[in-house]
Amino acid sequence: MRYLHTMVRVSNLEESLDFFCRKLGLIQQNRIDVEAGRFSLVFLAAPDNPETQIELTWNWDPEELVGGRSFGHLAYGVKNIYETCRRLADAGVTINRPPRDGHMAFIRSPDGISIELLQMGDRLPPEEPWASMPNVGEW
Repeated sequence: MRYLHTMVRVSNLEESLDFFCRKLGLIQQNRIDVEAGRFSLVFLAAPDNPETQIELTWNWDPEELVGGRSFGHLAYGVKNIYETCRRLADAGVTINRPPRDGHMAFIRSPDGISIELLQMGDRLPPEEPWASMPNVGEW
């Protein structure tokens, strides 16, 4: 058995691609547009981990997406959690759970998908402004 991907539904494909690719740094691996079914599938992966993918599923006809508690979050390891969070914040992404401990942070996609960012390797020493920054919203 081999893990292939995680699928999440998105309400606005362009907004989601901007978030996952331009802001978070994932790379599009494949895209399938199915006109007869009126949906698109876009497969993304981290640059250093192309075999583990997230599938964005976008139904062309508008629909309300409501999340269930059975899905927790996506998690990505990053080389420097402070630099990653600074880059995301500068791009307008809310850091819902700042990396106060130099190890873990949470953000959300435009559709509210919770994303955990984990420092690869050892924790970084606490650093401002992150060390004293409060949580914002849900994560």
